[in-house]
Amino acid sequence: MNNGPIGVYDSGIGGLSVWRELRRALPGESLLYLGDGKNCPYGSRPAGEIRRLADESVQAMLDRGCKLIVVACNTATAAAIDFLRAKYSSLPVVGLEPAVKPACLTTRSGVVGVLATERSLDGDLFRRTAAEYGSGIEIIAAAGRGFVELVENNLENTPEAEECVRAAMSGMIERGADRIVLGCTHYPFLLPAIRRVIGDRDIEVIDSSAAVARHTGHLLDKYGLRAGEGHVPSYEFMTFADESYCELLRLKAFAAGEP
Repeated sequence: MNNGPIGVYDSGIGGLSVWRELRRALPGESLLYLGDGKNCPYGSRPAGEIRRLADESVQAMLDRGCKLIVVACNTATAAAIDFLRAKYSSLPVVGLEPAVKPACLTTRSGVVGVLATERSLDGDLFRRTAAEYGSGIEIIAAAGRGFVELVENNLENTPEAEECVRAAMSGMIERGADRIVLGCTHYPFLLPAIRRVIGDRDIEVIDSSAAVARHTGHLLDKYGLRAGEGHVPSYEFMTFADESYCELLRLKAFAAGEP
């Protein structure tokens, strides 16, 4: 047993979509969320710079006693997960990748859309998964340009957000995609706009947050890291930005009816 917190790391607000799933799936566990904020967005940064930022973030969470790290950022996973697992070899590190596999396995039209950052779409994780499961499937990838900035600036429910979403999704919808994968943890915050653009079309939107929470639970059991019975979980937030950003993380974490 280990009552230390699970560390959850993202470039900014987006990883809170994973944080929420972890809190639902693992209600007895403490969570420490680090939203960089200062260096967000990561999507077009060089891979080496992202590795450095990810390394600094993981070290900061280890300094706070985290027992397992969830890299709740697709871009940081694509650029840094192998590096992090090699450097912190005694630490379970969970990464994210776009949920291309379930989308390809369940599509009926044979067309799958993937929305992600430029760095994620250019990463080996996406390429390997698409090659392994995309045989006979048309995968249409598009960068969600401006998506992260909309969420970071609390503009996800504006007409501007719907215009950005429509511009990114129009090609995949026109080609007949019946599965659209959200390949960035910021993007679930844009679900209302995404659903408005989809309208009454029979399209399923898929993200990997729930699967990440299940996998995290499996690793807690595998390594004997579950919190003890009777442990009262705590929820802490930290950032490399200022205190106002940290307060924004807290507000976003418990927004939309979250208990």
